[in-house]
Formats: sequence, structure tokens, C-alpha cells
Amino acid sequence: MNKDWSEKNKRMQSLIGRETTFSEGIEVLIDLRNDLFSQVSYIVNTFPGEAFYQMPFAGANGYHSKTLAYSMWHIFRIEDIVAHTLIDGNEQVLFSCGWQKKIGSPIVTTGNELKGEEIAELSKKLNVEALFEYCKAVMESTNELLRSLAYTDLKQSFSEEDKIRVKDSHCVSTDEDAIWLVDYWCDKDVRGLIKMPFSRHWIMHIEAMCRIKDRLCQKARKGADPITRKRFE
Repeated sequence: MNKDWSEKNKRMQSLIGRETTFSEGIEVLIDLRNDLFSQVSYIVNTFPGEAFYQMPFAGANGYHSKTLAYSMWHIFRIEDIVAHTLIDGNEQVLFSCGWQKKIGSPIVTTGNELKGEEIAELSKKLNVEALFEYCKAVMESTNELLRSLAYTDLKQSFSEEDKIRVKDSHCVSTDEDAIWLVDYWCDKDVRGLIKMPFSRHWIMHIEAMCRIKDRLCQKARKGADPITRKRFE
């Protein structure tokens, strides 16, 4: 794990654990999220469209086996669902401004159910610029939620009714590789959700995105023609 991100994450976890430093901890969390999102911004603003559906680590075990576009979709769909459907009980960002149509996504789920070529095919369909704007909108809405929390909210837990509500949103696939998420989220309190998915989940997947983009650069340098190489650097 990136040392700076890891240390900031540990500091945030320590600070939010005490009422006197809770607000400071939330600001450290938002600063961490801004650092992480800057990596996503760099990739989107630097890499060509074809980079977002390539799988240079296809078949590997780990988050880096996905694509850049899938990683973005996955991170922020999970955050959107958890922040709005589960915690706030209001409309997800995806549905509030017609983002699904803008992005061109055939699914509204987290994507956990997809495998191999299915991930690449989804990624080819996504409008990366619109996806990036959606990700930014989700991040900003979650930051507002985080800043609205009080220390006492950390112990907020969830019920069987909450699990049903998340399932009824149809935003989590019933596939066995996805449906476990509902129990995973709802068995946590708000403090647990701050860790997963609002901080550590970002770190894991954005580090994977960095591995993907570095490998794409390496491949371009080794054998691509000068025009292709320049587009990936």
C-alpha cells in the first residue's frame, strides 16, 4: 500500500475514534480522498480512450486484473449505493441526473458479478468522460455526508429491513460473487463503512489502477509505434 495513503488512513481512523478529534479525522479522510481522486483525474486526463478497456493483467488474482473503466465504475457505484441507499435512504447520484444514460452503462450494479471478457465488454461501452464526472459527483455528495456526521453517528447500525431495501434497489446483483455485499455492508456500523468503502476500498482499487496504467505505459514503450507510445505516456 502507498505509504502516504496508508499513514493518512491510519491517522484518520485514530482521530475519528475520539469525540474531541472526530471532526479533524473527517477532514483528514476527505484530504485522503482528494489525494486518491487526483490519481483518477490524472489517468482520465492523460490516457487515451482505448486504455480504459484494456486488461494487461487479465487472469491475475487481484484488483489489477480489471480495467481502468471498470475500476472507476465499481468504486463509485459501491459508494453511491452505500452512501445514499443504505445510510441516507435517498436517491442515488446515478439516478438523480440521468448519469446512467450519459455514461452508456447497460448495468446499474457494482459489477462484482462480471468476469473476464464481460469486464472488458462493459468497459468498452462506458463513456469515460461522463463516468469521470459521475465519479466526481459521487465523491462530492459523500463528502457532504461525511461532514454532516456527528461522532455519535459512528455507532449507527443497520437492520434486516435495510438489507431488504438495498436488495430491492436491484443495484447489487443476485450473483453469488455480488450478493454477499449486502450482508457485508449491513453488518457494519457507520464507522465500519467509513473504512470500507469510503477509504480503504478506494486505496485498494486506485492502487490497482496505477498498476494497470504503469503496465500499459511499459507495453507501449516496448513495441508500439511512436504515435501509440506517445498517447500512453
